[in-house]
Amino acid sequence: MTSQTPRGDTRARILDVALELFVEHGYDKTSLREIADRLGVTKAALYYHFRTKEDILAGIVANMAAPIEEAIAWGEQQEYSPEVRDAILRRFAEGMADRQPLLRFFHENQPAIRELNAGNQFKERMIALTRLLQGPNPSYEDRVRAAVGLMTINVAAFVAEAQACEGDPQDVAPLPDQAARRDVALRIALDVADRIGKTPADV
Repeated sequence: MTSQTPRGDTRARILDVALELFVEHGYDKTSLREIADRLGVTKAALYYHFRTKEDILAGIVANMAAPIEEAIAWGEQQEYSPEVRDAILRRFAEGMADRQPLLRFFHENQPAIRELNAGNQFKERMIALTRLLQGPNPSYEDRVRAAVGLMTINVAAFVAEAQACEGDPQDVAPLPDQAARRDVALRIALDVADRIGKTPADV
């Protein structure tokens, strides 16, 4: 990592390496020294970009939240309709498609993340996105369906990871490629969301 490396590229590299270590060892068990060693830099060089491990986590959360922020910003400018709701889900699915390592990190480090400000901020953004999906005057069922629709897109990544670990057992169909997996998750999420605002008689 030379002095010629753009600062933004260096920060991105630090976040990538830190995420690798957090996934491998857990957030609590990873030290700044280990991150610096993996990067091949001194702790002083690391401090230039991030003073604490929580600062690094905040950067990782910001990367995770980027597609959520974009979907929220777009959705807040629209008048609610089923078409807008579905478009928000599509934007979210597209943005999360290449963030599987981040999803795994969030899943496996929830106790540590919950205690940090960055984790609370991420939770607030997910709540805001859920509210956009559930529409005006939602019933309890509408709120659940909005949350389940979002969760479906994220949970699909863990289904794929579990099957990959099992080595495609003979009684299970082979995993489709990443684009096809995203499409399957989105289709299921849209099916769930399609019931928002409807009574049992409607469905």
